[in-house]
Amino acid sequence: AMACHAVPSALAAPCRGRSLRGRAPLRATSSSSDEPTKFNRAVRFRPCIDIHQGRVKQIVGGTLKDSADGTPETETPDVNFETETSSAEFAKMYQRDGIFGGHVIMLSRDEATLQAAIAAVNAFPGGLQVGGGVTAGTAMALIDAGASHVIVTSYVFRDGLVDEERLAELVKTVGKNRLVLDLSCRKRGDDYLVVTDRWQRWTDVAVDAVGMRKLANSCDEFLVHGVDVEGMKLGIDEELVRRLGKYSPIPVTYAGGARSLADLELVRGAGGGAVDITVGSALDCFGGTLAYDDVVKWHDTQKLLMV
Repeated sequence: AMACHAVPSALAAPCRGRSLRGRAPLRATSSSSDEPTKFNRAVRFRPCIDIHQGRVKQIVGGTLKDSADGTPETETPDVNFETETSSAEFAKMYQRDGIFGGHVIMLSRDEATLQAAIAAVNAFPGGLQVGGGVTAGTAMALIDAGASHVIVTSYVFRDGLVDEERLAELVKTVGKNRLVLDLSCRKRGDDYLVVTDRWQRWTDVAVDAVGMRKLANSCDEFLVHGVDVEGMKLGIDEELVRRLGKYSPIPVTYAGGARSLADLELVRGAGGGAVDITVGSALDCFGGTLAYDDVVKWHDTQKLLMV
């Protein structure tokens, strides 16, 4: 595990008040001409703040499992990055740069992690979504703390199927417009199936046209981690992105494997301009080599590529 005790350079930078005015936009690629491909919506970069044992970390997907004694203190996932910089500081950076709709994910079930998540949404009210062990009983406290949405997976998937009663309870509690369903999935045969309980438990719920159309009636957005590549910087699961762009009737964000601006362009193209993208371990503020500032510029440039 790599621990960073210094403040990441992107966080240390002065407040810049991001604006497109006076900046030459980055060029988007196109396979058919020298001109950027235009879409009818702006693809968005969705930042993340992953919290484990109260600290901001980047963890390899699929390695986070319950420990033998069931306590978060003894969990030993594979960690790509760990920092002493607080969750609130990352939230303030995203707020400074006008990057809304990021995901605060509570990766362990302990009070320090909950408080770090609350500190993040307090620092950027209405700008971040929170997930990780969220239930109908805990959701409103996170909304009241400043979260724009709550992200839910395991609570609404039980015994391999959607628990319609729990889903209805969540919708009643927070409202459809404040609920994000996490359809993080793994491939089995020709299908992508939702996995829950820290991505260790398979369900029979497929991420396909029928499934997404039905679930879209109960939520505002989907978040989909490509678990097979999550946290590994192995590149995009292009087939999954294509399916999301083709089948999702509501906003959807893909996470997993992004490592370069070319990967962001790949998501924009494969998803038909309909799929947003999360970048985590590859960013320099999380110990990677992809400059956070360059990703923010890419995000801003997408607004110029709309039809």
